[in-house]
Order: sequence, then C-alpha cells, then structure tokens
Amino acid sequence: MIRLVLMGILCSSVLLISSCQPGEEAGASGAQASPGFAPIPSFPTSASFSYAGPVLDLPKRDPLSAALHETEEDWAIAAASVAWARDQGLGLLPVGEVAAILGSTFVGSPYEPGTLELAGPEGLVVNLSVFDCVTFVEHMLVLARLVVDPELRIASDSGEADVMAFRGRYRRELATLRYRDGEVDGYASRLHYFTEWLDRGIERGDLTEVTDELGGIPDPRPIHFMTSHPEAYRQLREEPDLLPFFQAKEEALSRRVRLFIPEDEIAGVEMGIRNGDIIAAVSTVDGLDIAHTGLALWHDGRLHLLHAPLVGDTVEISPLPLAERMKGIRGQKGIRVVRPVAP
Repeated sequence: MIRLVLMGILCSSVLLISSCQPGEEAGASGAQASPGFAPIPSFPTSASFSYAGPVLDLPKRDPLSAALHETEEDWAIAAASVAWARDQGLGLLPVGEVAAILGSTFVGSPYEPGTLELAGPEGLVVNLSVFDCVTFVEHMLVLARLVVDPELRIASDSGEADVMAFRGRYRRELATLRYRDGEVDGYASRLHYFTEWLDRGIERGDLTEVTDELGGIPDPRPIHFMTSHPEAYRQLREEPDLLPFFQAKEEALSRRVRLFIPEDEIAGVEMGIRNGDIIAAVSTVDGLDIAHTGLALWHDGRLHLLHAPLVGDTVEISPLPLAERMKGIRGQKGIRVVRPVAP
C-alpha cells in the first residue's frame, strides 16, 4: 500500500489511510481465545490442505494468486470457518459475539497492507489469508452474519449450486460493507473513510451506534485527508478528475455529528462495551477521522482489542487492555463504538 506522507503510516486504502499508526505496542498475545470461547478450529477443507488455525499455518498463496481477487484457498477458509462455528452452536449467539469468537481463531494470521490495491479496474477482493485492520473486521462480520443465518447452506457440505449460492451471498455481504450501496463501480465507489463505512451500516440497520449511550462527545474536526494528500493514492494520482467527487464526500462527512469517547474515559465506560463491538480509534491527524479499527474482546476480566495491527505483523488480542492501550498510542485520542446487528 502507501506509506503516508508526513507520517510514515502504512495503511489500508479501504479505510482511507487508517490501518495502524506508529506507537502501537509490539508483539502478539498468542492464539488463545478468551475464557469460555471455543478452541481454535482444526479440520480439513475442500482444498488440498488442512486448516488448523491460525491462518498463519496455511500454505502461502502462489505468487500468481496475489493478482487474483479471490482464490480457492479463500473460499475453503470461509466455508470451513462457517461450518466450524455452526458445529460449535454459535449460530444462536449475537452476531457480534460470533464475530469475536471467529476472529479469535484468526489470531496469528499475517497483517498485510494494500490487499485491495490490485492492478486494473476496481474489483471485489475476497482475501481471508492476510488482513489489514479494516478487512479483518469486514471478513469477521461477513462470516458471523452467515453463521447466524439458518437458511444458508454451507458450501463445503453441499452441491455445486449451494457452493455458488454461498459464494454469491458472501460477495454480496462483503460488497455491502465495503462499497457505497453495495455496488462495485470504480475506485470512488469504495468507502474509504471509516466514518462513512460505519454510518452506512447504521443506516442499513446492520449496525447500531453505542458511542452516544457511553457518553460520547462531538469531534468537530473537518475531514479532508484524501484531497489534501492525493499524492498518497495511486488512483488519485492517475485520475485527478476524481478529486472533486472526494472533496464533496469529505464536506458531507464533515457536516455530520461524530461522537467519540476520550481515551481517559474509556476505562469508566468499558462495561457498556460487548464482545464483537466495532472499536474505531479516532485520529488526531489533521483531516483524518479514524486511525485504526478492531473488535472488542473481553479477556481476563478486562476489555481488549482483537485486531490486525501493523506492529507485530499478525492478528492479535492486544496485550494491554483497550483503555491502557489507547493512552500509549500517539495520534489517537479516543474511540467510537458501534455494535453489529443480526441480519
């Protein structure tokens, strides 16, 4: 992906430049889920390898597959994850709880920025082998939504028609999260600012705002990072005619009321945050709304962050509780909390 000017932040273009900022603690906490969570899955897939989570144990993609929008390995992981979750009885749990449990099975999976920035026309990328912070949240939500839908047949144990139906449903769910109105129509159709990603999910009824209930305060700063730094984006360098479109989107987002919980107040409200709630770290960088994201996870009696960080290079459960973690990170001043809603 792009190394941002002035900050040196590697980031994911799906979240504008959000991924992970310098100052995050190094090291992963290991592949253990929190107490009471189901163990990491180990089972054969429909492909010619064994999925024995974390995904770090999977064979590396063939170099040629790096240019593909999806592979059989990705679909094997998706089908096997849904099958395992249903076997554990997770389909009866809240969708956020399912996302957190599934996410814990991906601890140790590689962090890789720029997986959506493939050459050629914009296309829907389904990559469950490596993640950035946003694609990790996206895929865990899609998997969870499929798990809790009792009408959906699992691709790995059914016929070709069901395989195609499973993949089609997965693509639709993912596109709905990642693209404006679920339509892949060029670079501008992608939801680059995580504020819009969250707000559109709330408008659809797939997410619900929790920040206000927790005493959030307004963040009045205008959003303008993309148009202030077009050189940081290959597509904007190649298509400068897109800048007016993005400027209009930024102005519209800036007019919205955006709430956040200051970092000093997180510990006092953490009991109101549930497993699987989406945690969006609010940035202090001029023009940038959100700097990082992950899923809330209760672990050893404290609220932690399940996420794909840059430092450590793998999906992890944050070694520090979320409240303490936020205080130690430069460039982030608080959090927005949004809860997944069942389909």
